[in-house]
Amino acid sequence: MYYIGIDLGTSAVKLLLVDENGDIVKSASEEYPLYFPHPGWSEQDPADWWNAVIKGLAALLDGVDSTRVAGIGVGGQMHGLVALDENDDVIRPAILWNDGRTEQQVTYLNDVIGKDKLSAYTANIAFAGFTAPKLLWMKENEPDNFARIAKIMLPKDYIVYRLTGVHSCDYSDASGMLLLDVARKRWSKEMLAICGVAEAQLPRLYESYEAVGEIKPDVAAQFRLGDVKVVAGAGDNAAAAIGTGTVGEGKCNISLGTSGTVFIASERFGVDKNNALHAFAHADGHYHLMGCMLSAASCNKWFCEEILGSGDYAALQKDITPEKLGNNRVFFLPYLMGERSPINDTDARGAFIGLSMDTSRSDMVQAVLEGVAFALRDSVEKARELGIEIAASNICGGGAKSPLWKTILANVLNLRLDTVKTEEGPGYGGAILAMIGCGRFADAGEACEALVSVTDSVYPDPALAAQYEEAYRRFRLLYPALKDTFKAIKDE
Repeated sequence: MYYIGIDLGTSAVKLLLVDENGDIVKSASEEYPLYFPHPGWSEQDPADWWNAVIKGLAALLDGVDSTRVAGIGVGGQMHGLVALDENDDVIRPAILWNDGRTEQQVTYLNDVIGKDKLSAYTANIAFAGFTAPKLLWMKENEPDNFARIAKIMLPKDYIVYRLTGVHSCDYSDASGMLLLDVARKRWSKEMLAICGVAEAQLPRLYESYEAVGEIKPDVAAQFRLGDVKVVAGAGDNAAAAIGTGTVGEGKCNISLGTSGTVFIASERFGVDKNNALHAFAHADGHYHLMGCMLSAASCNKWFCEEILGSGDYAALQKDITPEKLGNNRVFFLPYLMGERSPINDTDARGAFIGLSMDTSRSDMVQAVLEGVAFALRDSVEKARELGIEIAASNICGGGAKSPLWKTILANVLNLRLDTVKTEEGPGYGGAILAMIGCGRFADAGEACEALVSVTDSVYPDPALAAQYEEAYRRFRLLYPALKDTFKAIKDE
């Protein structure tokens, strides 16, 4: 039998056709536009997602016996607000995870409602990317649209709805809405009251591997599919964690994609007392802590393509020789879209610091790679402060395809970084969740044990790790020194 995993990313959707042994038979990808109607805003049209999924399915199943497809699982970008009216039509463009318009609403939630109450209600505090602040923004700025809302959904759940006709959401993705009581796995009545929404406007909750329904007859007929189960799926980071085998106490996964995340699995529910890390449900049925930076591999893409005018990343990195690692005098703050973990500052912005007349282009490219690594370490340090022992980490995402970047990251974190056989992250995780939902495996632990294996490891070098330790200490001085400047620039 075949299983389809769908990864609804920020710039494209990727689809995988996976056989029952976990081997990828075929893949397809379709891009869609990203809109920035105002500085700091980020939106997409859900119709673009669905059209891309349809095109992707057509390419994926071309020449394949589609009657052998047993299940579909979707992983996708988290936090985005998809608002549907009573006819299930989209009311306005989706407000995305990296949208920064909700500063006032975040301040209201954190400072007026209070972080202690938010943490008690949801295990988390408010961040600009979360869904609840977006609802408050819509209520205050688009009251007519807000009044039309019949169903509140997340991006990947909109795709599940178009596939099945079912309004669903899994616990991992719902955790990032600031509407879920994560500890009790139920919608928070307190948060619904604060946001002015009713529980009937929210989808039914499922575990990520539970089937929410079967594919609709019209979609099945379009692709000559049989009775295909569609599982609830998961937020992209939880799905990627399944896809990389990050299941079980203390297991860690670092995703170096458009955004960057540090994902730490746990068998038990727990909260960072300072809420610098998110406390979310995991797609395996348990929990995890996660630190998220808004701009990771996107920083390198921005600098190379928009500033240097080249998409040949390898060529731009070729002058970054081993002796330059740990010795760069240029630093980069990777806060191009503001930042979430652990500083939670929508006003923060990117900056190069330490430029001089002898600074080279490769010094700046290196600074971008190092700046992202340093920012990821900020979240790792928060986990270490909680007493969490991280012996090693998996790594996935587009940035992980760079051997240089992995070497930098391994030494900045002073951790072994493992690359698994299948580096498809959320899409592969979605396919595994579909296998569980169809009964191929009993649970995520059994599935990952059977399907996920390490093919390559990068080890830190003690001398280089020591050099990066000093560099990281200097990096830590920069944001506090510029914090007020960022706010002053924004207020002008």
